[in-house]
Amino acid sequence: MPTSSASTTDSARPAASGGVQSLERAFDLLERMADAGGEVGLSELSAGSGLPLPTIHRLMRTLVTCGYVRQQPNRRYALGPRLIRLGESASRLLGTWARPYLARLVEETGETANMALLDGDEIVYVAQVPSKHSMRMFTEVGRRVLPHSTGVGKALLAGFPPEEVRALLGRTGMPAATEKTITTPEGFLAALEEVRRQGYAVDDNEQEIGVRCLAVPVPDAPTAAAISISGPAGRVTEPATERIVPVLQEIARELSEALANPGGPAA
Repeated sequence: MPTSSASTTDSARPAASGGVQSLERAFDLLERMADAGGEVGLSELSAGSGLPLPTIHRLMRTLVTCGYVRQQPNRRYALGPRLIRLGESASRLLGTWARPYLARLVEETGETANMALLDGDEIVYVAQVPSKHSMRMFTEVGRRVLPHSTGVGKALLAGFPPEEVRALLGRTGMPAATEKTITTPEGFLAALEEVRRQGYAVDDNEQEIGVRCLAVPVPDAPTAAAISISGPAGRVTEPATERIVPVLQEIARELSEALANPGGPAA
């Protein structure tokens, strides 16, 4: 039967990477849907991916059956709820994988090290290794904060277009955590420009009085991620910043490479 033969050939055909082509195509479509905001039409997917409509329709039908995609009443396709469980598990593993790198960061800087992700409009901390100092900073893993008052938030949003940042701030508001918190979109966009210029972000008493935080993004991470150190303002001084930032940047690069390694991260 010609139709069955064509379908079998497509699903079994090896990809250029040596994997299964239909799997690579399915995951590519899921990522394109995420990039488009989570909901797309078949014609949009065809235009973006270059795949013929019958192939896309077959892949999407399979993803719908599995619960990873759902078809809306308007016939467009949206990311499905089953992906949430996978994402939550992956976020927890990301924190586990990052811990050896954060431990090195503590050894080399002496301050508490953190890893955070941008989850929707919020920052969520997924890993921490505390400093060995008796006076040290603690951020509970799983804690959620708004991006505008944190170093990791600045580090992450510095890579976003200004209009997207403004839209996010409009949704979250900009409440003051301390008298040092930036509370205007213009002030925050100026701070992001400074992050891009100097290559790192600073939270200078903006989330908590007496605490300074230095943060950098993890380049090319599978999801928007940043690592940081935090400590008393009396220790995280300007001279200390000059010493700590290159260490932060180097460990962020190493973590990025480990996450991109198909064999899995290893410190």
